[in-house]
Amino acid sequence: MLDIEDIRKEFPILESRIYNKPLVYLDNAATTQKPKCVIDTISNVYTTMNANVHRGVHHLSQVATIAMEESRETVRKFIGAEHSHEIIFTRGTTESINLVASSFGGTFLKAGDEIIISTMEHHSNIVPWQLLQARLGIKIRVIPLTGNCKLDIEAYKQLFNANTRLVSIAHVSNVLGATNPIKEIIDIAHSHDVPVLVDGAQSIPHKKIDVKELDADFLAFSGHKVYGPTGVGVLYGKEKWLEAMQPYHGGGEMIKRVRFDKTTFNELPYKFEAGTPDYVGIIALGKALEWVNRIGIENIATHEHELTMYALEQLRRIPALRIFGEPDGSAISFLIGDIHPADLGTILDRLGIAIRTGHHCAQPLMDYLGIPGTARASFAVYNTKEEIDILMQGIERAVKMLS
Repeated sequence: MLDIEDIRKEFPILESRIYNKPLVYLDNAATTQKPKCVIDTISNVYTTMNANVHRGVHHLSQVATIAMEESRETVRKFIGAEHSHEIIFTRGTTESINLVASSFGGTFLKAGDEIIISTMEHHSNIVPWQLLQARLGIKIRVIPLTGNCKLDIEAYKQLFNANTRLVSIAHVSNVLGATNPIKEIIDIAHSHDVPVLVDGAQSIPHKKIDVKELDADFLAFSGHKVYGPTGVGVLYGKEKWLEAMQPYHGGGEMIKRVRFDKTTFNELPYKFEAGTPDYVGIIALGKALEWVNRIGIENIATHEHELTMYALEQLRRIPALRIFGEPDGSAISFLIGDIHPADLGTILDRLGIAIRTGHHCAQPLMDYLGIPGTARASFAVYNTKEEIDILMQGIERAVKMLS
């Protein structure tokens, strides 16, 4: 059993008041709040070891380099990767997917080749492939959804052909809160010798992920969604793919020898980490993952599942409220009658309640659902049933005002 009150004390921002109301923060799918140990780590790096990494022989550079590489090892263990050099630090899920699109695409794809994505993807797993489509002439094929907003696995199987080169798929939908059967998706792709990129932005904070057990070829996630700092993310890639792929960015660190006639590239992982990295953020990300390990990802998953089921039970009591999909994660998207979600969100904000409204960077999914957007409540380990009760009271008040 988790002591949620003790956990909440580790998050200074949760003591905030919004419009003189206690903050009820239910926008965790967009970004999580940060525990004090992560905030203190950022301050500590700048005040005790700030120096550029990998390039200096002096003491501060060596200390910072060691701390950054320890974070890489923390990430490796957290996702069950075999080698630390399979962990590439990026700015987040978006850059990680763009890296694969650019480097994998530039190395292995040509006109007429096909990649498979799904109807429920975030824009960051759509637009990079469209850019590649415009540049190379590849084709994007889209997995449809069933009537209950789940991936149509039978239709997915039929999308493969001799031109299929990659599957890029969200593990958990940021809108529907539904977990896709990612192991089955990977196994089907591998039966056609097709690699799979998993968008783990919405699963890493809530579930135990083991890339070896899943046999994922790539995994992308963001630090800020798993209690870490913004501007830092991870791309995991199997060594065989990363070795074969061309670099994403050129510059310092990613080279062994530069001549005007020829440049040779550095070994993994540095081949994909051009320039000065956000080593402060990377070190703080390691601290965030250590914090998650201390709480226990299984404990977090259990608590968040209980919150989600409780919230679903309460929401379904509100007349004219529609829930989209069958949430089993920690996010619930809904609409109430003809009330615009932005109006609902604005009133809730005045009551100190933070939810997300809009299309959630998933406009093709909204088009499929026939709506412009939704209201979304999403949960983290520090949320409570009492906060859900406050949300319900706020919704009831908003409905009376807006009906």
